[in-house]
Order: sequence, then structure tokens, then C-alpha cells
Amino acid sequence: MERITWDQFFMAQSHLLALRSTCTRLAVGATVVRDKRIIAGGYNGSITGDEHCIEKGCYVVDNHCVRTVHAEMNALLQCAKYGTPTKGADLYVTHFPCLPCTKSIIQAGIERVYYATDYKNNPYAQELFEKAGVTVVHVPFDERKIDFLRDEKLALYTEMLHELRENGLSAEKLLPYEQKVSALFGIKL
Repeated sequence: MERITWDQFFMAQSHLLALRSTCTRLAVGATVVRDKRIIAGGYNGSITGDEHCIEKGCYVVDNHCVRTVHAEMNALLQCAKYGTPTKGADLYVTHFPCLPCTKSIIQAGIERVYYATDYKNNPYAQELFEKAGVTVVHVPFDERKIDFLRDEKLALYTEMLHELRENGLSAEKLLPYEQKVSALFGIKL
């Protein structure tokens, strides 16, 4: 098994955190890292003790859910709550930060922001990052890197395709399935 890069490792952590999200509109996760060590993590969800979007629905104002605390903020607040400095740290987040989170990231002293998915990238947020000297890096996340059953799944699909071919399924009808398997596994059959 090929060892994943540090960027993919921390981005995987952020995607794992996003699975705890209680927002029905968008699941986001964020991981604060210093010296290749995770110091905090967060996901978007309601404040402690309040109802969640998954229970009550989103509370939307100006096309923005105001019920939730964003993942980036939750991660930074964890650091503040437990006295962990963020100055000079890195932030890995599943989606490009919104403008309010951008301001908080800058004020917290984060030096580098790594994000996986473009999402409503605000030009002013990008400008603020640039002015503050915060490096912003797009790190596409390859979920296949953390699929521990990848080889077994590929073997099963390959065997199924072989059986279909052996049982007379035409090449024309087989082609879409082969293309889907190729796309899923990032390989050419």
C-alpha cells in the first residue's frame, strides 16, 4: 500500500470530521495542524446543547444557515478553549473558507490554509488572505487513497465484468460498466 502524503493525511482527517456535521446543506470539516501534528479539529454544527439542522432544519438568513458554527471556527475555538496557540499553524479544510471564517483564520495567526473543494470562493476573502500573507493551497482530496477495501472491490468488479463478458454480454453493453469501474478506481481496464 502506498503511503499517503501529509497533505492527503490531514485532508482525510478534515473529511472524517465532516462526517460529524449536523448541517443538511453542506458538511465541512477542518483540522488545525502544527509541525505535522493535529492540534484541533472541528465540523459545522449547532452550538453545544442547541437543536441541530438535521433535527430542526436549517435556519437560513440571506441564503446562509445561521444555526451552525462553521468548521473552521469550531476548530479555532477548540484551540482557544483549551489554551492551544494557533499562531503559525496550518489549517486543512474541506471547502474554501467563507469571508467571516477567513477573517478569523487571519486573526488567529494561521499561516497556511489548505482546502479541497472550491465553494463560493469570495474574491475579498482571497484578497484578505493575500494581504495578510496567508498562503492558500488547493489540495484536491482523493478519497480512493483511504479506501482500505479498494483492492478487494476492484477484484470483485473485475471478476464480475469477466463473468458478464464470458456469459455473452456484448462489448457495447459492457463498455459503460467498464468505464464506470475505470472512473471509480482511477485506472484503465
